[in-house]
Amino acid sequence: MRKSTLWGTLAVLAVVGAGAWWWLQGRSTGAAPPAEPGASSPAAAASAPPVNITTMTAERRDWPVVLSASGTVSALNTVEIRAQVSSAVAGVHIREGQFVKAGELLFTLDSRGDEANLAKAQAQLERDQAALADAQRQLARSRDLLNQKFISQSAVDTNLTLVDSQQAAVSADRAAVAAARVSLSYNRIVAPAAGRAGAINVFAGSYVQPSSAPLVTITQLDPIAVSFTLPQRALPDVLAALKAGDAPVTVALPDNPGRMSGRLQFVDNAVDASSGTVKVKAVFDNKDLRLWPGAYVNVELSVQTMKGVIVVPQAAIIQGTAAKTVFVVGADGKAALRKVEVLASAGNDAAVSGIEPGMRVIVEGKQNLRPGSVVRERAADAAASQARPAS
Repeated sequence: MRKSTLWGTLAVLAVVGAGAWWWLQGRSTGAAPPAEPGASSPAAAASAPPVNITTMTAERRDWPVVLSASGTVSALNTVEIRAQVSSAVAGVHIREGQFVKAGELLFTLDSRGDEANLAKAQAQLERDQAALADAQRQLARSRDLLNQKFISQSAVDTNLTLVDSQQAAVSADRAAVAAARVSLSYNRIVAPAAGRAGAINVFAGSYVQPSSAPLVTITQLDPIAVSFTLPQRALPDVLAALKAGDAPVTVALPDNPGRMSGRLQFVDNAVDASSGTVKVKAVFDNKDLRLWPGAYVNVELSVQTMKGVIVVPQAAIIQGTAAKTVFVVGADGKAALRKVEVLASAGNDAAVSGIEPGMRVIVEGKQNLRPGSVVRERAADAAASQARPAS
Protein backbone atom coordinates (compact mmCIF):
# COMPACT_ATOMS: atom_id res chain seq x y z
CA MET A 1 0.00 0.00 0.00
CA ARG A 2 2.88 2.34 0.85
CA LYS A 3 4.70 1.41 -2.36
CA SER A 4 1.74 2.27 -4.58
CA THR A 5 1.35 5.64 -2.83
CA LEU A 6 5.04 6.37 -3.33
CA TRP A 7 4.92 5.52 -7.03
CA GLY A 8 1.86 7.74 -7.55
CA THR A 9 3.56 10.68 -5.88
CA LEU A 10 6.65 10.22 -8.06
CA ALA A 11 4.51 10.13 -11.23
CA VAL A 12 2.77 13.40 -10.34
CA LEU A 13 6.11 15.08 -9.62
CA ALA A 14 7.45 13.89 -12.97
CA VAL A 15 4.50 15.34 -14.91
CA VAL A 16 4.77 18.68 -13.08
CA GLY A 17 8.49 18.82 -13.76
CA ALA A 18 8.05 18.10 -17.47
CA GLY A 19 5.38 20.84 -17.80
CA ALA A 20 7.61 23.38 -16.06
CA TRP A 21 10.54 22.50 -18.33
CA TRP A 22 8.35 22.87 -21.45
CA TRP A 23 7.03 26.28 -20.30
CA LEU A 24 10.56 27.56 -19.61
CA GLN A 25 11.70 26.34 -23.02
CA GLY A 26 8.83 28.19 -24.73
CA ARG A 27 9.61 31.46 -22.97
CA SER A 28 13.32 31.19 -23.72
CA THR A 29 12.77 30.56 -27.45
CA GLY A 30 9.94 33.21 -27.83
CA ALA A 31 7.36 30.70 -29.15
CA ALA A 32 3.68 31.79 -29.08
CA PRO A 33 1.14 29.78 -27.13
CA PRO A 34 -1.21 27.60 -29.21
CA ALA A 35 -4.24 29.45 -30.74
CA GLU A 36 -7.76 28.77 -29.61
CA PRO A 37 -9.81 26.52 -31.85
CA GLY A 38 -11.55 28.46 -34.64
CA ALA A 39 -9.30 31.55 -34.31
CA SER A 40 -7.56 32.81 -37.43
CA SER A 41 -4.76 35.31 -37.74
CA PRO A 42 -3.83 37.24 -40.91
CA ALA A 43 -0.69 35.17 -41.21
CA ALA A 44 -2.65 31.93 -40.96
CA ALA A 45 -5.21 33.20 -43.45
CA ALA A 46 -2.45 34.13 -45.90
CA SER A 47 -0.80 30.72 -45.57
CA ALA A 48 -4.09 28.86 -46.08
CA PRO A 49 -5.01 27.49 -49.52
CA PRO A 50 -6.74 29.95 -51.90
CA VAL A 51 -10.50 30.25 -51.47
CA ASN A 52 -12.65 29.96 -54.59
CA ILE A 53 -14.89 33.01 -54.95
CA THR A 54 -17.13 34.83 -57.40
CA THR A 55 -16.92 38.60 -57.67
CA MET A 56 -18.76 41.49 -59.26
CA THR A 57 -17.50 45.01 -59.83
CA ALA A 58 -18.99 47.86 -57.82
CA GLU A 59 -20.21 50.52 -60.22
CA ARG A 60 -21.27 54.14 -59.88
CA ARG A 61 -24.60 55.01 -61.47
CA ASP A 62 -27.95 56.68 -60.87
CA TRP A 63 -30.16 54.59 -58.61
CA PRO A 64 -33.97 54.85 -58.72
CA VAL A 65 -35.55 54.43 -55.28
CA VAL A 66 -38.39 51.98 -55.89
CA LEU A 67 -41.14 51.07 -53.42
CA SER A 68 -42.82 47.69 -53.92
CA ALA A 69 -46.31 46.72 -52.81
CA SER A 70 -49.28 44.52 -53.64
CA GLY A 71 -52.26 46.33 -55.13
CA THR A 72 -55.82 45.79 -56.27
CA VAL A 73 -57.29 46.98 -59.56
CA SER A 74 -60.35 49.20 -59.12
CA ALA A 75 -62.57 51.11 -61.52
CA LEU A 76 -62.44 54.90 -61.50
CA ASN A 77 -66.22 55.06 -62.01
CA THR A 78 -68.86 52.45 -61.26
CA VAL A 79 -72.51 53.50 -61.67
CA GLU A 80 -75.55 51.52 -60.60
CA ILE A 81 -78.43 52.25 -62.96
CA ARG A 82 -81.78 52.38 -61.12
CA ALA A 83 -85.31 53.36 -62.10
CA GLN A 84 -86.42 56.75 -60.76
CA VAL A 85 -90.14 56.09 -61.25
CA SER A 86 -92.38 53.10 -60.72
CA SER A 87 -93.27 51.64 -64.09
CA ALA A 88 -92.99 48.61 -66.35
CA VAL A 89 -89.95 48.04 -68.56
CA ALA A 90 -90.93 48.64 -72.17
CA GLY A 91 -87.61 47.78 -73.80
CA VAL A 92 -84.01 46.72 -73.08
CA HIS A 93 -81.62 48.23 -75.61
CA ILE A 94 -78.24 46.80 -74.57
CA ARG A 95 -76.63 43.39 -74.10
CA GLU A 96 -74.76 42.10 -71.08
CA GLY A 97 -71.05 42.89 -71.32
CA GLN A 98 -71.58 45.54 -74.00
CA PHE A 99 -69.44 48.68 -74.02
CA VAL A 100 -71.68 51.74 -74.02
CA LYS A 101 -71.05 55.43 -74.61
CA ALA A 102 -72.18 58.30 -72.43
CA GLY A 103 -75.79 59.19 -73.32
CA GLU A 104 -76.52 55.87 -75.04
CA LEU A 105 -80.07 54.55 -74.49
CA LEU A 106 -80.16 51.60 -72.07
CA PHE A 107 -83.83 51.05 -71.11
CA THR A 108 -87.24 52.52 -71.85
CA LEU A 109 -90.17 52.36 -69.43
CA ASP A 110 -93.91 52.55 -70.04
CA SER A 111 -94.45 56.30 -70.44
CA ARG A 112 -98.19 56.51 -71.29
CA GLY A 113 -99.21 57.82 -67.88
CA ASP A 114 -96.50 60.50 -67.88
CA GLU A 115 -97.40 61.54 -71.43
CA ALA A 116 -101.03 62.01 -70.38
CA ASN A 117 -99.95 64.08 -67.37
CA LEU A 118 -97.81 66.26 -69.59
CA ALA A 119 -100.72 66.83 -72.02
CA LYS A 120 -102.99 67.71 -69.12
CA ALA A 121 -100.48 70.22 -67.74
CA GLN A 122 -100.04 71.82 -71.16
CA ALA A 123 -103.84 72.16 -71.56
CA GLN A 124 -104.10 73.83 -68.18
CA LEU A 125 -101.31 76.21 -69.19
CA GLU A 126 -103.09 77.14 -72.41
CA ARG A 127 -106.38 77.75 -70.56
CA ASP A 128 -104.74 80.02 -68.00
CA GLN A 129 -102.86 81.86 -70.72
CA ALA A 130 -106.20 82.60 -72.45
CA ALA A 131 -107.69 83.81 -69.17
CA LEU A 132 -104.64 86.03 -68.65
CA ALA A 133 -105.04 87.55 -72.08
CA ASP A 134 -108.72 88.31 -71.36
CA ALA A 135 -107.85 89.89 -68.01
CA GLN A 136 -105.21 92.06 -69.65
CA ARG A 137 -107.80 93.28 -72.21
CA GLN A 138 -110.26 94.04 -69.42
CA LEU A 139 -107.57 96.02 -67.61
CA ALA A 140 -106.79 98.05 -70.73
CA ARG A 141 -110.51 98.94 -71.27
CA SER A 142 -110.98 99.88 -67.64
CA ARG A 143 -108.06 102.25 -67.80
CA ASP A 144 -109.58 103.96 -70.88
CA LEU A 145 -112.91 104.32 -69.06
CA LEU A 146 -111.08 105.70 -66.03
CA ASN A 147 -109.51 108.39 -68.21
CA GLN A 148 -113.01 109.28 -69.49
CA LYS A 149 -114.24 109.29 -65.87
CA PHE A 150 -116.87 106.62 -66.53
CA ILE A 151 -115.59 104.24 -63.76
CA SER A 152 -113.78 104.63 -60.48
CA GLN A 153 -110.18 103.74 -59.62
CA SER A 154 -111.33 100.77 -57.57
CA ALA A 155 -112.71 99.08 -60.67
CA VAL A 156 -109.31 99.43 -62.35
CA ASP A 157 -107.57 98.01 -59.28
CA THR A 158 -109.89 95.02 -59.37
CA ASN A 159 -108.94 94.28 -62.98
CA LEU A 160 -105.26 94.73 -62.14
CA THR A 161 -105.56 92.16 -59.34
CA LEU A 162 -107.19 89.74 -61.75
CA VAL A 163 -104.31 90.13 -64.20
CA ASP A 164 -101.72 89.48 -61.48
CA SER A 165 -103.51 86.35 -60.28
CA GLN A 166 -103.74 85.01 -63.83
CA GLN A 167 -100.03 85.63 -64.36
CA ALA A 168 -99.30 83.62 -61.21
CA ALA A 169 -101.55 80.82 -62.46
CA VAL A 170 -99.68 80.77 -65.78
CA SER A 171 -96.32 80.55 -63.96
CA ALA A 172 -97.62 77.63 -61.89
CA ASP A 173 -98.84 75.91 -65.04
CA ARG A 174 -95.43 76.31 -66.67
CA ALA A 175 -93.76 74.73 -63.61
CA ALA A 176 -96.26 71.85 -63.78
CA VAL A 177 -95.43 71.31 -67.46
CA ALA A 178 -91.70 71.26 -66.63
CA ALA A 179 -92.29 68.74 -63.84
CA ALA A 180 -94.32 66.55 -66.17
CA ARG A 181 -91.51 66.65 -68.72
CA VAL A 182 -88.98 65.64 -66.06
CA SER A 183 -91.17 62.70 -65.04
CA LEU A 184 -91.54 61.73 -68.68
CA SER A 185 -87.72 61.86 -69.15
CA TYR A 186 -87.30 59.24 -66.41
CA ASN A 187 -88.81 56.72 -68.79
CA ARG A 188 -85.72 56.96 -71.00
CA ILE A 189 -82.73 55.60 -69.07
CA VAL A 190 -79.41 56.49 -70.68
CA ALA A 191 -75.78 55.76 -69.73
CA PRO A 192 -74.34 58.55 -67.54
CA ALA A 193 -70.76 57.61 -68.50
CA ALA A 194 -68.90 55.35 -70.89
CA GLY A 195 -68.06 51.86 -69.68
CA ARG A 196 -68.86 48.19 -69.77
CA ALA A 197 -72.32 46.93 -68.87
CA GLY A 198 -72.57 44.17 -66.32
CA ALA A 199 -75.36 41.68 -65.76
CA ILE A 200 -78.84 42.92 -66.72
CA ASN A 201 -81.33 42.22 -63.97
CA VAL A 202 -84.62 43.03 -65.76
CA PHE A 203 -86.42 42.15 -68.96
CA ALA A 204 -89.15 43.76 -71.03
CA GLY A 205 -92.33 43.66 -68.98
CA SER A 206 -90.62 43.69 -65.57
CA TYR A 207 -92.06 46.11 -63.05
CA VAL A 208 -89.43 48.34 -61.45
CA GLN A 209 -89.42 50.85 -58.62
CA PRO A 210 -86.85 53.30 -57.28
CA SER A 211 -86.25 50.90 -54.37
CA SER A 212 -85.71 47.90 -56.66
CA ALA A 213 -82.32 46.35 -57.37
CA PRO A 214 -80.10 48.07 -59.97
CA LEU A 215 -81.14 47.43 -63.55
CA VAL A 216 -77.48 47.17 -64.62
CA THR A 217 -74.05 48.39 -63.52
CA ILE A 218 -71.79 50.45 -65.81
CA THR A 219 -68.08 50.16 -64.99
CA GLN A 220 -65.36 52.32 -66.53
CA LEU A 221 -62.37 50.20 -67.61
CA ASP A 222 -60.22 52.71 -69.50
CA PRO A 223 -58.51 54.41 -67.78
CA ILE A 224 -58.44 52.27 -64.66
CA ALA A 225 -56.99 52.64 -61.17
CA VAL A 226 -54.75 50.49 -58.95
CA SER A 227 -55.04 50.97 -55.19
CA PHE A 228 -52.28 49.89 -52.79
CA THR A 229 -50.80 50.78 -49.39
CA LEU A 230 -47.32 51.95 -48.41
CA PRO A 231 -45.66 52.14 -44.98
CA GLN A 232 -45.75 55.41 -43.10
CA ARG A 233 -41.98 55.92 -43.42
CA ALA A 234 -42.38 56.24 -47.21
CA LEU A 235 -44.96 59.03 -46.94
CA PRO A 236 -42.55 62.02 -47.33
CA ASP A 237 -41.02 60.58 -50.50
CA VAL A 238 -44.44 59.70 -51.93
CA LEU A 239 -45.84 63.18 -51.25
CA ALA A 240 -42.79 64.80 -52.84
CA ALA A 241 -43.15 62.57 -55.90
CA LEU A 242 -46.87 63.39 -56.15
CA LYS A 243 -46.14 67.12 -55.94
CA ALA A 244 -43.43 66.89 -58.59
CA GLY A 245 -45.75 64.93 -60.86
CA ASP A 246 -42.98 62.67 -62.17
CA ALA A 247 -43.49 59.48 -60.15
CA PRO A 248 -43.74 56.52 -62.55
CA VAL A 249 -45.72 53.51 -61.37
CA THR A 250 -45.50 50.07 -62.96
CA VAL A 251 -47.70 47.04 -62.30
CA ALA A 252 -47.55 43.40 -63.32
CA LEU A 253 -50.08 40.61 -63.00
CA PRO A 254 -48.80 37.59 -61.04
CA ASP A 255 -49.27 35.27 -64.02
CA ASN A 256 -48.05 37.72 -66.68
CA PRO A 257 -44.43 38.95 -66.91
CA GLY A 258 -45.34 42.05 -68.90
CA ARG A 259 -45.51 45.37 -67.04
CA MET A 260 -47.79 48.38 -67.52
CA SER A 261 -46.82 51.98 -66.78
CA GLY A 262 -49.05 54.56 -65.12
CA ARG A 263 -48.92 57.70 -63.00
CA LEU A 264 -49.42 58.43 -59.32
CA GLN A 265 -52.75 60.20 -58.76
CA PHE A 266 -53.79 60.15 -55.11
CA VAL A 267 -52.38 59.82 -51.59
CA ASP A 268 -54.86 59.51 -48.73
CA ASN A 269 -55.14 62.31 -46.18
CA ALA A 270 -54.56 60.09 -43.14
CA VAL A 271 -52.40 57.17 -42.02
CA ASP A 272 -54.23 54.05 -40.89
CA ALA A 273 -53.37 53.89 -37.19
CA SER A 274 -54.05 50.15 -36.98
CA SER A 275 -51.57 49.16 -39.71
CA GLY A 276 -49.27 52.18 -40.00
CA THR A 277 -49.88 52.44 -43.74
CA VAL A 278 -51.29 55.05 -46.10
CA LYS A 279 -53.55 54.39 -49.10
CA VAL A 280 -52.21 55.32 -52.54
CA LYS A 281 -53.83 55.20 -55.98
CA ALA A 282 -52.34 55.22 -59.48
CA VAL A 283 -54.06 55.51 -62.87
CA PHE A 284 -53.27 53.40 -65.96
CA ASP A 285 -54.35 53.40 -69.59
CA ASN A 286 -56.18 50.13 -70.21
CA LYS A 287 -57.07 50.09 -73.89
CA ASP A 288 -56.17 46.40 -74.23
CA LEU A 289 -58.16 45.57 -71.04
CA ARG A 290 -55.30 43.69 -69.40
CA LEU A 291 -56.29 45.09 -66.01
CA TRP A 292 -59.67 44.03 -64.62
CA PRO A 293 -61.41 45.36 -61.50
CA GLY A 294 -60.69 43.23 -58.46
CA ALA A 295 -57.47 41.67 -59.82
CA TYR A 296 -54.32 41.56 -57.68
CA VAL A 297 -51.14 43.10 -59.12
CA ASN A 298 -47.54 43.71 -58.05
CA VAL A 299 -46.81 47.43 -57.88
CA GLU A 300 -43.51 49.33 -58.10
CA LEU A 301 -43.42 53.08 -57.43
CA SER A 302 -40.27 55.09 -58.22
CA VAL A 303 -40.23 58.01 -55.79
CA GLN A 304 -36.79 59.51 -56.51
CA THR A 305 -33.44 58.91 -58.23
CA MET A 306 -30.19 58.91 -56.26
CA LYS A 307 -27.43 60.39 -58.41
CA GLY A 308 -24.02 58.74 -58.71
CA VAL A 309 -24.22 56.12 -55.95
CA ILE A 310 -22.21 52.91 -55.65
CA VAL A 311 -24.26 49.83 -56.56
CA VAL A 312 -23.34 46.29 -55.45
CA PRO A 313 -25.26 42.99 -55.33
CA GLN A 314 -27.26 42.49 -52.15
CA ALA A 315 -25.78 38.99 -51.89
CA ALA A 316 -22.37 40.55 -51.20
CA ILE A 317 -23.51 42.37 -48.06
CA ILE A 318 -22.78 40.65 -44.72
CA GLN A 319 -25.24 41.55 -41.97
CA GLY A 320 -23.29 41.79 -38.72
CA THR A 321 -24.45 42.56 -35.21
CA ALA A 322 -22.89 46.03 -35.21
CA ALA A 323 -22.51 46.92 -38.88
CA LYS A 324 -22.87 45.76 -42.46
CA THR A 325 -19.70 44.74 -44.29
CA VAL A 326 -18.50 43.39 -47.63
CA PHE A 327 -15.40 41.50 -48.69
CA VAL A 328 -13.41 43.08 -51.54
CA VAL A 329 -10.41 41.74 -53.45
CA GLY A 330 -7.33 43.89 -52.88
CA ALA A 331 -4.51 44.58 -55.34
CA ASP A 332 -2.49 41.78 -53.69
CA GLY A 333 -5.20 39.23 -54.47
CA LYS A 334 -6.29 38.92 -50.85
CA ALA A 335 -9.67 39.46 -49.24
CA ALA A 336 -10.22 42.68 -47.31
CA LEU A 337 -13.20 43.58 -45.15
CA ARG A 338 -14.94 46.93 -45.71
CA LYS A 339 -17.68 48.50 -43.61
CA VAL A 340 -20.57 49.85 -45.71
CA GLU A 341 -23.83 51.70 -45.20
CA VAL A 342 -26.85 50.59 -47.22
CA LEU A 343 -28.56 53.68 -48.67
CA ALA A 344 -31.33 51.84 -50.54
CA SER A 345 -32.06 48.36 -51.85
CA ALA A 346 -34.38 46.83 -54.41
CA GLY A 347 -34.37 43.55 -56.26
CA ASN A 348 -30.90 42.01 -56.36
CA ASP A 349 -28.93 45.25 -55.96
CA ALA A 350 -28.26 47.79 -53.23
CA ALA A 351 -26.85 51.31 -53.17
CA VAL A 352 -24.08 51.61 -50.56
CA SER A 353 -21.39 53.95 -49.30
CA GLY A 354 -17.97 52.99 -47.92
CA ILE A 355 -16.32 51.51 -51.01
CA GLU A 356 -15.06 52.94 -54.28
CA PRO A 357 -16.34 52.20 -57.79
CA GLY A 358 -14.34 49.56 -59.64
CA MET A 359 -13.68 47.44 -56.54
CA ARG A 360 -14.24 43.71 -56.96
CA VAL A 361 -16.86 42.74 -54.42
CA ILE A 362 -17.01 39.08 -53.35
CA VAL A 363 -20.49 37.63 -53.88
CA GLU A 364 -20.02 33.86 -53.46
CA GLY A 365 -17.54 32.10 -51.17
CA LYS A 366 -17.44 34.86 -48.55
CA GLN A 367 -18.50 32.43 -45.81
CA ASN A 368 -15.05 30.76 -46.07
CA LEU A 369 -13.07 34.00 -45.95
CA ARG A 370 -11.07 35.82 -43.30
CA PRO A 371 -9.38 39.19 -43.75
CA GLY A 372 -6.14 38.48 -45.60
CA SER A 373 -7.32 35.22 -47.18
CA VAL A 374 -5.87 34.45 -50.59
CA VAL A 375 -8.69 34.22 -53.11
CA ARG A 376 -9.08 32.78 -56.57
CA GLU A 377 -11.83 33.63 -59.07
CA ARG A 378 -13.88 30.60 -60.01
CA ALA A 379 -14.10 31.71 -63.63
CA ALA A 380 -10.30 31.58 -63.83
CA ASP A 381 -10.34 28.05 -62.43
CA ALA A 382 -12.79 26.95 -65.11
CA ALA A 383 -10.64 28.46 -67.86
CA ALA A 384 -7.52 26.79 -66.47
CA SER A 385 -9.24 23.39 -66.28
CA GLN A 386 -10.30 23.70 -69.91
CA ALA A 387 -6.77 24.62 -70.97
CA ARG A 388 -5.02 21.68 -69.21
CA PRO A 389 -6.01 18.89 -71.68
CA ALA A 390 -4.80 20.98 -74.59
CA SER A 391 -1.42 21.65 -72.94
